[in-house]
Amino acid sequence: MPRGYLGGVEIHGTTILAVRKDGVTALAGDGQVTFGQTVLKRGAVKVRKLEVGEGVLVGFAGGVADALALLERFEERLKEAKGNLLKGAVETAKLWRTDRVLRHLQAMIVAADREGMVLLSGSGEVIAPEEPLLAVGSGGPYALAAAKALYRHTGLSAKEIAEEALRIAAEVDLYTSGQVTVLTLGEA
Repeated sequence: MPRGYLGGVEIHGTTILAVRKDGVTALAGDGQVTFGQTVLKRGAVKVRKLEVGEGVLVGFAGGVADALALLERFEERLKEAKGNLLKGAVETAKLWRTDRVLRHLQAMIVAADREGMVLLSGSGEVIAPEEPLLAVGSGGPYALAAAKALYRHTGLSAKEIAEEALRIAAEVDLYTSGQVTVLTLGEA
């Protein structure tokens, strides 16, 4: 049975959104976990700040145990890269693709610092967005669409865009709660 299933019932959860604007990076996560059609938890915290370099914000979607295993490897590679986000992400992706155990883990990690943001996917890709907006998870497409509109057409801050975009996603996506945790880097 594929990961993300328990007793034949699919487990959904979490929408993660990163926004960088005016020198501030915000990373927001909703943390909802559902089992079939039942909400198991609304406020799981799936965003963290790593004390590497000048700080790196990370958020994860997918299996929690899988994501935590990958997050641990990412933090190790990030320290080896002296806080260089892209280098740490590429080294983690290499490990993810080649390690016999890791390559079966199903999770996605969004990592952002003051200068950039990347998505590390389960198939070992490292993707940097064209705009300073990045989203993953069940409500990721909805949160990203809302964030793009807010980013382009309002004067809201990075933190405000992240919060509001996740709330909008929660209005559309059954697997996104309205409970938002936001972490920031930079001047607020």
